[in-house]
Amino acid sequence: MIVRDATASDFPDLLRLNEESVHFLSPLSPARLEALFGEAAYCRVVEDGDTVCGFLLAFGEASRYDSPNYLWFDGRFDRFLYIDRVVVSAAHQGRGIGKRLYDDLFVFARRAGIPRLTCEFDIEPPNETSRRFHERYGFSELGTQAVAGGKKRVSLQAVSLPSATSGI
Repeated sequence: MIVRDATASDFPDLLRLNEESVHFLSPLSPARLEALFGEAAYCRVVEDGDTVCGFLLAFGEASRYDSPNYLWFDGRFDRFLYIDRVVVSAAHQGRGIGKRLYDDLFVFARRAGIPRLTCEFDIEPPNETSRRFHERYGFSELGTQAVAGGKKRVSLQAVSLPSATSGI
């Protein structure tokens, strides 16, 4: 398995993967994906052979992204990287793909001098798998907010990063 930059030729796979997990994510149309891809600070995939089995999409500060969760962080931090979505195919779950993507993202953020990573996950209804995963990476809750017309509540999370030059 390899982690590599996503390209436009991966869009059909990204849309398929997003649709598989749409109950945890916002839907993506081809046009919306193209727009988000153009704004993203980070978009990488995990490839197993010739199959894209996971991806992570993240945005930096001052992006034109209109997600209420992204905007919550953008209103509070001068410099950050917001993890919008990490998706792993059902057939590949439990094989460390999410960990590969997060480890790669942490390296990317440290090298870029980004002081914190931010994200959110559902707490109503609960997404316990995501909560445990983020807890292992040191994320902690900064607040909560209702989204999706009040149908969901999310935990807004962040983790501080040591600089790449600190040797950690």
